[in-house]
Amino acid sequence: MASVSNTKVPFIPPPEISVEDKKDNEFGQLTSKEFLYEVRSRQKKPLRDPILDAPPYYVSVITYLNYLILIILGHIHDFLGLTFRKDRHPDIIEKDGLAPWYSKFESFFVRRMKKRIDDCFSRPTTGVPGRFITCIDRISHDLNEYFTYPGTTTMCLNLSSYNYLGFAQSEGQCTDAALKVVDEYGIASRGPRAQIGTTDLHVLAERYIANFVGKPDAMVFSMGYGTNANFFNSFLDEKCLVISDELNHTSIRTGLRLSGAAVRIFKHNDMDALEKLIRDQIVQGQPKTHRPWKKILICVEGLFSMEGTMCNLPRLVELKKKYKCYLFIDEAHSIGAMGPEGRGVCDYFGIDPSEVDILMGTLTKSFGAAGGYVAADKDIIERLRIDLTTSNYGESIPIPVLAQIVSSMRTIVGELKPGEGKERLQRIAFNSRYLRLALQRLGFIVYGIADSPVIPMLLYAPSKMPAFSRMMLQRKIAVVVVAYPATPLIESRVRFCVSASLTKEDIDYLLRHVNEVGEKLFLKVSTGRAGGSLDGRPPRWDIDEVIRRTPTDCKDDKYFLI
Repeated sequence: MASVSNTKVPFIPPPEISVEDKKDNEFGQLTSKEFLYEVRSRQKKPLRDPILDAPPYYVSVITYLNYLILIILGHIHDFLGLTFRKDRHPDIIEKDGLAPWYSKFESFFVRRMKKRIDDCFSRPTTGVPGRFITCIDRISHDLNEYFTYPGTTTMCLNLSSYNYLGFAQSEGQCTDAALKVVDEYGIASRGPRAQIGTTDLHVLAERYIANFVGKPDAMVFSMGYGTNANFFNSFLDEKCLVISDELNHTSIRTGLRLSGAAVRIFKHNDMDALEKLIRDQIVQGQPKTHRPWKKILICVEGLFSMEGTMCNLPRLVELKKKYKCYLFIDEAHSIGAMGPEGRGVCDYFGIDPSEVDILMGTLTKSFGAAGGYVAADKDIIERLRIDLTTSNYGESIPIPVLAQIVSSMRTIVGELKPGEGKERLQRIAFNSRYLRLALQRLGFIVYGIADSPVIPMLLYAPSKMPAFSRMMLQRKIAVVVVAYPATPLIESRVRFCVSASLTKEDIDYLLRHVNEVGEKLFLKVSTGRAGGSLDGRPPRWDIDEVIRRTPTDCKDDKYFLI
């Protein structure tokens, strides 16, 4: 195919773009129907156990040595600084009889490791985080002690935002809907239909969400994190048990602590370990009294954002029915982005949503809005409306955000601009599979399943994480690097967030630069066991061959561990 030939690096637009080009820079135009992939339902077929591609032993040894050297040098700096330059360490020194702000030991990691690479995190941006993102330039001083801003910006290819379906746009049907309701409802007492608190738009959004996820009722919240942090407090008490996946998000962990319920952890996606734990807890019952648990809730995520893996929903439903448990699924990253119709994990596995007791999700990512929701049976939702602290003490979702939610969902299901929602789903599916298989063929270690829009690529050594981030920024590519404590100590990684707004040519541009940077930083350590050599070829391919062949191969499941 001519469009898949050895294309050179495409042109990256300058910071100043014309109004005519703005739409294309927020959402790239599809260049060929070949670059679409329609996800198929798994028809209740459970996932296979993943084969993780472990690095050579020397990579692990070097990573541990990196941390050891950093720790030794950090303590030497602390000793010398506290001996000869106390004025430079006021936060960890007692002064005027007052205790220091921070403990020297507890703040060591932040001061001596994270702070040295702070320029790789929280980079300020402006404008729409679409296909391209505008980063505000800043200059680091005194090892990231502070930053100055020269007043310039850099437009970068965006692999760092959760804008999965590309609905974060400054123009289009969603923006038009948001502006329209501002005119209708106004602010506070302004506007012909102005109201305070719950409006008819809140009710409409809840109805659309419930229909979209396939549950009888739903409730919306103004913050996704707060949805989890406050839900469990209303649904559970100290006589309940939660069995939680070890890689669940911190918002779930916060909510479980606040609930007072007993918590037991099982190994990530290990269904045998989960079943054994459930059986043991049913036998033992509550501590001290050994009475039966009031509720047993299995708590997992639909798509795990740090790993790119999915929960094994068919097995979870099987265990839920077998042992009479409740099942809670956090679909923050899977709703809208996964499944033939974009309706999340139930859609992806072909399982009736009624098999899952509680479906939670965020509206920030695939829908380009803000907030979260809980969808369940009517009796559960009615109970939450009475005593859930989020709605009682927090702000309701703003009117323009509700319009964004409703219009994006209507686009996905085909009520607005028929065909556009389906194309967006097929574009993100192709982009995800193409980038994942291409990285594996280049020799990188990549985690996750084939259709996940979150693609973690392992970096390992802590020194390579800031190096990769800075080198990609120099090449006008915005990426997210992640390290301990968000990941295991030696599994630092870059997390590519794929979007439907990207074109195949954008991914080619990314692959060429990742290939170049990966060779310079010695990141190609894959043995090919987990995807790169499933077709019998060597695990490492030439970049031109990858770009030429992978767009066709990525549509064939034989190249993935399905």
